[in-house]
Amino acid sequence: MAFSDRDARYMRRALALAERARGHTSPNPIVGAVVVKDGRIVGEGFHPRAGEPHAEVFALRQAGEAARGATVYVTLEPCNHHGRTPPCSLALIEAGVSRVVYAAADPGKTSGGGAGRLQRAGVRVEAGLLQEEARAQNRAFFHAAAFGRPFVLWKAALTLDGRVAASSRGGEAVSNALSHHVAHGYRQACAAVAVGAGTVRGDDPALTVREPDFRPFAAMVEPPPLRDPLKVIFDSRAKTPPSARLFEPGPRGEPARVLVFTGQGADQKRIETLEKAGAGVVALPAGEGGLSVEAALAELYRRGVDSLLLEGGPRLAGSFVRAGLVDRAAFFVAPRILGEGRGLIEGFSFGSMKKAVRFLPERSEALEGDLWIEGRLEVD
Repeated sequence: MAFSDRDARYMRRALALAERARGHTSPNPIVGAVVVKDGRIVGEGFHPRAGEPHAEVFALRQAGEAARGATVYVTLEPCNHHGRTPPCSLALIEAGVSRVVYAAADPGKTSGGGAGRLQRAGVRVEAGLLQEEARAQNRAFFHAAAFGRPFVLWKAALTLDGRVAASSRGGEAVSNALSHHVAHGYRQACAAVAVGAGTVRGDDPALTVREPDFRPFAAMVEPPPLRDPLKVIFDSRAKTPPSARLFEPGPRGEPARVLVFTGQGADQKRIETLEKAGAGVVALPAGEGGLSVEAALAELYRRGVDSLLLEGGPRLAGSFVRAGLVDRAAFFVAPRILGEGRGLIEGFSFGSMKKAVRFLPERSEALEGDLWIEGRLEVD
């Protein structure tokens, strides 16, 4: 279907509006909408968080009577079901719009089908404008809908010789401050962040979002409000100390949300201590090299988590890589050579270069000396 440059401009505006809710809508997608009448924008909106009205509703409210006979540009097919909010397809019909242009189809079995409802009501519907951009913007949402598990993004900082930490640990930073800010942009974008118990005991991370840099994502109208992800700890023996920083309130005063995955034989008193500290605790079956990462992802998906940022350490990363459950990776390579230290992954080997996982870079950028590379993993 042929679209004009003006159509594309309005859809890009809708994509930028959607970014204002980055990190706040899981398990829903981020969505933006623009209402255009007589060549000018008369209404705009975005979906701010799950449970609140969708982008089309906010845009129609702003447009008022001007919505009658207007064109609506929306980044995702208008929904067609009564969930926590009424269907957007019905709202568009009642507003009297004449044309709806959407970027990507809604993959939901219950929420999809809004385009058909609009067409049956006499609304002109056109699909596919900037579809690739829209799907990339909601990569985690589309992945979770297709595979029934969270999208996993592996983030790691390493030296030129592949070390993520010195042998003595100590929590020393590998990458520079700008790399840290970009990494915090990933934390904001993902619904949950995961580390191993060794990382908690050795580095005592807060796992909060602080001064994020959002350059991994599309251009924004304005940065979204900050919010911390669910903090997920893989701790087979429930040895996470209740005094760990991750239990402290976030920098904006919000209570920490912590989920600890333990082994099925973990000490009950330790589990009770973690629960008193505010953590949810779930026992998982054993997997290769530790807890079952498949079971962990299934539990997170059941809880409405559509994306997981895998931050460490090397053994936890190795478990995910070995299971083939890393969907994308972001590496921050510092211009340093450490020598002896902890490797990028530990606990197993594929055994030969022919069997090794390939990293396929899709973007790269210098960050004040560090090299930031993002791409996907491919296994034969």
